[in-house]
Amino acid sequence: MKTRQFLVFLVLLIGISTYSQRGVRIGYVDMEYILENVEEYRDATEQLNTKAEKWKKEIELKLSTVEQMKKDLMAEKVLLTDELIEERQEEIQILETEVLTYQQDRFGPQGDLVLQKRLLIQPIQDQVFAEVQKIGQNKKYDFIFDRSADVVMLYAEKRHDVSDLILREIARTRKVSKSKKKEKQESKLKDFQAQEAELEKEVSEALKARQEKSSADKESRLKAAEAKKAEQLKLREERKKAYEERRKKLLEEREAKRKAKSEEREKESGNTEESKN
Repeated sequence: MKTRQFLVFLVLLIGISTYSQRGVRIGYVDMEYILENVEEYRDATEQLNTKAEKWKKEIELKLSTVEQMKKDLMAEKVLLTDELIEERQEEIQILETEVLTYQQDRFGPQGDLVLQKRLLIQPIQDQVFAEVQKIGQNKKYDFIFDRSADVVMLYAEKRHDVSDLILREIARTRKVSKSKKKEKQESKLKDFQAQEAELEKEVSEALKARQEKSSADKESRLKAAEAKKAEQLKLREERKKAYEERRKKLLEEREAKRKAKSEEREKESGNTEESKN
């Protein structure tokens, strides 16, 4: 750390001597302040803290279980055989090892918490670095330091703090990015809506065609039914007419037979009268 500080001050001295003719512009950023004011980082940090609390509770529960197992063993030790005591002790040791391993996996130097924090901070640090480069070039700064790093700043004028400027640039960049993203999403939405409209049109046309075909089929069926009904009516009328003709003929035949019999009876009656006379 001392070596790093020495190198920084050496760079400052060299810079001051090199740019003494026009004056040296030095600025600094407070990375912790920037991170605290980036909404995405705050939200992600809250989620990570929630995870960490959950992991802590899991570890505490496991440790509590181990302690209870130890107490139970001490209370029951006089009643157990050496073999059972050894088994219980081995079981407790295995569980303790599991808890320690889990604790290291979550909170160790290479644990999930450290790795996720690193992944969380890295994109913002990269963005801050990019903005620092742009501001340094545009504003003609000779040096911009990170106040929250190892460099010890015993005193710094607030006017040299470019943290808020960095935040504004990040916000502007994200606003532009969001605007482009929104335009892209709107474009996708329009394409989707156009596809939906085209699909709906195709479906409507297909539905219309089916409806027209259904109407035509229905009309054809109605015409066929009407034709069949007319044919049945015609056939019925023909049958009725034939029946009436047969009935009329039968009645005429019966009437003719009746007359013939009547005439025959009258004739026979006349013959009988003549024979009596």
